Amino acid sequence: MTEVWLLVLYAMVFPGVLFLVIYALFLQYVDRKIAARTQNRVGPPLVQPFADVVKLLSKEDITPEGVDRRGMRAIPLLAFAAVATAFLYVPVIGTSPFAFEGDLVVVLYLLTLPTILLFVLGWVTRNIFAAVGGTRTVTQLFIYEVPFFLALLGPAIAAGSWSISEIMAWQGANLILAILQPIGFVVALIGLQAKLERTPFDIPEAETELVAGPWTELTGRKLAVMRLTMDMALVAGSGLIAALFLGGPATPWVLEPAWLGGLVGFGVFVLKTLGILLILALVRAGMGRVRIDQLNDFGWKYLATAAILQILIVLLMVGEVWA
Repeated sequence: MTEVWLLVLYAMVFPGVLFLVIYALFLQYVDRKIAARTQNRVGPPLVQPFADVVKLLSKEDITPEGVDRRGMRAIPLLAFAAVATAFLYVPVIGTSPFAFEGDLVVVLYLLTLPTILLFVLGWVTRNIFAAVGGTRTVTQLFIYEVPFFLALLGPAIAAGSWSISEIMAWQGANLILAILQPIGFVVALIGLQAKLERTPFDIPEAETELVAGPWTELTGRKLAVMRLTMDMALVAGSGLIAALFLGGPATPWVLEPAWLGGLVGFGVFVLKTLGILLILALVRAGMGRVRIDQLNDFGWKYLATAAILQILIVLLMVGEVWA
């Protein structure tokens, strides 16, 4: 019974949903602060992301006429649940208690659902701007998802496991995979930027062309939940890349007692995810939006080629080890 309560505490409080929401809002603050500083602005106060969510939750929730009210309400909740579930398999203070062989595949699937749901949202709202934005969302998905998956396949091949926690543990006995697979690490960062639809890949919600794309008809609670979901996806994606390429919360030494090791591991997790956010934020602040045809050209000619090249290098390295 004690183990069940510990699992519930892990899933719902720390490092589960409650921590995920709080840390997601904090990363949004850091992201906006970095962007402001690069543009010689002050930026928002620390509590601004939390205040924005509370304000949106209190706003009137409007559903367009002729649109399925229940379906439209369900889309943000499904996206929220998908990201929250994916985060349970990401190591935060050590090996996840929910880890199993193949959890990497499950996490990648769950992190794809919000994008698919944004496409569905764009169509069900019967708004022309939302429909075009939804089409761009799914078009962009087919461009970046293949190289992103291939980049994350490299660590699995090197470690000989499809478990995120086991790949993290493998790096503790060897080298972090960002050193062994630098091409895959860079492709994974670019893929995450595109997955989150951050500049220069914010094509589906280009405000100068499509108002807000698939987000156009979202208001009140639906908009708050969907925005929070994307912030949570930033945490989950950064934590996933940190685990697969930077060793996650693992440290090269064993600390006693166990709570001290967990505390240090959590600190390492925070530092690594903040480092990944710093890279993504600087790219976002320093680049303008690309067109969908430019992304298509870049994604298939260069990004996918780089990901395949990294896989070939990993296969050669693994083959030499096995030989």
